[in-house]
Amino acid sequence: MKGLSGERGFFWLRIARFFFLLILTGGALLWAANRIWPLPLQELPVARVVTAEDGTPLWRYADAQGVWRYPVKLDQVSPYYLQALLTYEDRWFWDHPGINPLSLLRASWQNIHHDGIVSGGSTLSMQVARLICPHPRTFAGKLRQIARTLQLEWTLSKSQILEIYLNRAPFGGTLQGIAAASWTYLGKPPSELTPGEAALLAVLPQAPSRLRPDRFPERARAARDKVLSRLAEYHVWPQRRVDEIRQESIWLAPRQVPQLAPLLARRLTSHNNRTIVTTTLDANLQRQLEELAAGWKNQLPAKTSVGVIVVESSTMAVKAYLGSVDFKDSSRFGQVDTVSAWRSPGSTLKPFLYGLALDDGLITAESLLQDVPRRFGDYRPGNFDTGFHGPVSASEALVRSLNLPAVQLLDAYGPKRFTANLRNAGIHLRFPANSDPSLAVILGGTGSRLDQLAQAYSALARGGKVARLRFEPQQPLVERRLMSPGAAWIIRRILGGQALPQPDNTLPGTVPLAWKTGTSYGYRDAWAMGVNPGYIIGVWVGRPDATPVAGQFGYATAVPLLNQVNNLLVSSARYSLKMAVSDPRPPSVGIATLCWPGGQPLKAGDTNCRQQRQSWTLDGTLPPTLPAPGQESQAGSLITLWVNSQGQQVAANCPNSHATQVALWPTPLEPWLPPEEHRSQRLPPHDASCPPLGKSAVQPLLLLGIRDNAILKPLPGQRSLSLRIESQGGAGRRWWFLNGEQVENGADNRIFQATLSQPGQYQLSVLDESSQVSTLNFTLD
Repeated sequence: MKGLSGERGFFWLRIARFFFLLILTGGALLWAANRIWPLPLQELPVARVVTAEDGTPLWRYADAQGVWRYPVKLDQVSPYYLQALLTYEDRWFWDHPGINPLSLLRASWQNIHHDGIVSGGSTLSMQVARLICPHPRTFAGKLRQIARTLQLEWTLSKSQILEIYLNRAPFGGTLQGIAAASWTYLGKPPSELTPGEAALLAVLPQAPSRLRPDRFPERARAARDKVLSRLAEYHVWPQRRVDEIRQESIWLAPRQVPQLAPLLARRLTSHNNRTIVTTTLDANLQRQLEELAAGWKNQLPAKTSVGVIVVESSTMAVKAYLGSVDFKDSSRFGQVDTVSAWRSPGSTLKPFLYGLALDDGLITAESLLQDVPRRFGDYRPGNFDTGFHGPVSASEALVRSLNLPAVQLLDAYGPKRFTANLRNAGIHLRFPANSDPSLAVILGGTGSRLDQLAQAYSALARGGKVARLRFEPQQPLVERRLMSPGAAWIIRRILGGQALPQPDNTLPGTVPLAWKTGTSYGYRDAWAMGVNPGYIIGVWVGRPDATPVAGQFGYATAVPLLNQVNNLLVSSARYSLKMAVSDPRPPSVGIATLCWPGGQPLKAGDTNCRQQRQSWTLDGTLPPTLPAPGQESQAGSLITLWVNSQGQQVAANCPNSHATQVALWPTPLEPWLPPEEHRSQRLPPHDASCPPLGKSAVQPLLLLGIRDNAILKPLPGQRSLSLRIESQGGAGRRWWFLNGEQVENGADNRIFQATLSQPGQYQLSVLDESSQVSTLNFTLD
């Protein structure tokens, strides 16, 4: 008995070893097979989607076959859809090992009984295996599908397998995945599906072409009701809900292919391989802007495009991005992204110069600046309207975008220092190779981009700090200071039409829209930059190939578009919620009364206060009038004179003399001043019995109109040249001499006018009563 028992034990031991070796060998073979024939998940073609912040698809990049997929995770799909899908397709999905033998046997019996394919018996895992590794509908193909299914179950979790189905199931045409179907057919994300919509989409992959709801709504409805019956049969949904859903017709949103913000999509996908790129854009606002652009297109000259960017100033999130007027219009260079293109910024940099000058103590909001003809070496800037306006305040010069006062201010501040401060704040300007910033930078003599300008204007909305634009939600908010909060507040109020100081109790709490225009040389670029209480808006209009467009400038072309975008934001309750931001006056900003021409506060009744101005001030600073180059000793300064009891000028050692001060306007401003403000009227007459020593009060005699040694040519088609030369400074009457011969010049002897037709070299001289002589040489070619 003992021997028999031992033999039996040995037998069972051998059986156990056999099965152990069988399992071990089988496992090794399965492991080897999995390594030799891995799941082709990485070989699946990838489709990419760019979405708005709320998940709305903006633009899609289909795979090589033109199929659109919008990848989603399991928790991004409505529970109603998962309930309908699993109940109808595979009730035992979470429990079976990938294959349901009972379903296979039932399907085989039904197919044999009906002499054809009635039911496939495939589980969701088997359907996923067929999606990632297609096979013929043969017995061998079925075995291959089963093998791949087991491999799936061994390699991936149930949730991963279900996610593959959610993203790869066919829904008709070029749609794959529940998200693509939900957005295309229903215009909503799959997380917001109603029970009826979930039941409809759950059945479509069974016959996506035959059941397409946009083409065969009755078939789709019948298939949906079949799913509802199954849900009621297994008590997944109550019968009452199912009956209510049956009454619903098949409703579909207007089918829309994601075609918003194509140039931003290209910009964000060009440097990464992410399947889903989520932006900060507001899909509704983006759609409205693109609809507006369609209306603008027909009003623009041929080959002209538009760039628009809208930024939420509190977060610096880009909410709308219009890179061109029409992406599909090649005649307007529609695929050129004008938001990121380098262009001349025109006058759009001026607000930052005025703000930095306020911080530097060079000016106040109402400081006197000079809009007069001036030459800086070989550089002779002019105004857009080709005229000059004489004495202007800093706020007026900024609002009217006058060029000469800005150049005067930049000359005092320094062009290299100005561009360095912008660069330090993250605003990079482009200059020719081996070229330093010059005075022309403030008039557009540099390169910038619309997105960088919008970033720069954030300084006016964020208390002087420039913040980097955020195109994606995960990007951090990065900011650097450009100017003080007080300077930014003053500049914003000036640009918003509130340059006149007001007490806090009457000062508006917000600035509706502060804006600045710009026009580049030759009418190539028209700009309009705006800051309202909630958003920064940038607009560019022009030809992407940099061809000039006659009559195109910022105020006429870009400002109307800026106003339309601003009105869209203000009128929409969705966006106007961001407009309630208050803009209180910073403690560093004060109000003062100053006097021109000196720029300082004076006592009431002081005769040197020739014009009184109310001004915003910064940190209580009241700088004197800023002189232009060459005027450092006399621009707006107080000149000390000695006068007698009759008010006549005398020498300091004359009897009964006493010192007095007279404020004089800068000499170049005299042509724009009333006669009583001229130096000849402001300075008291000399006492003949004790005249003042020297002629220190007489200003240098200058000739303006052409530069010395200039070469002049008549206009095309004309044989003569009309010459107009103006004298400034000096004292009394003028005598003019052309090539040494005196020329009679009529009543106004301050201006020389003549018509010259004989080519050659000329010398023009002028003599005044103080014996000063000024000479100008030129050549008529």
